[in-house]
Amino acid sequence: MGSMNSSLKMSPQSIQDMKAIVDPKIDQNKVMVFSKSYCPYCSSAKSALKDLGVDFSVVELDQVNNGSDIQSYLYEITGQRTVPNIFIKKAHVGGCDDLLRKIRSGEIQKMLE
Repeated sequence: MGSMNSSLKMSPQSIQDMKAIVDPKIDQNKVMVFSKSYCPYCSSAKSALKDLGVDFSVVELDQVNNGSDIQSYLYEITGQRTVPNIFIKKAHVGGCDDLLRKIRSGEIQKMLE
């Protein structure tokens, strides 16, 4: 068993702990962004949402103690390893490029109606 692989897998207890933190945020916020404060893609995504006049909640993963565990849990549930990791009305939108593409197509605006 390679150590690289095992470090990416979360223990069932960690998954349960992160589920208890992350799932309510996704469920209770119309738009939820998991971000890192220094990430330019995260900044672009947040700016795009602001430009749409959208209220959204953010967790800056580099500014919370369990940020790397949250990011690992997000990977478990979305298959996306990168930030920003964006949810609208509990639906996983993806990252910055996904968001911008879906804004251009009008898909995000329809999701928010």
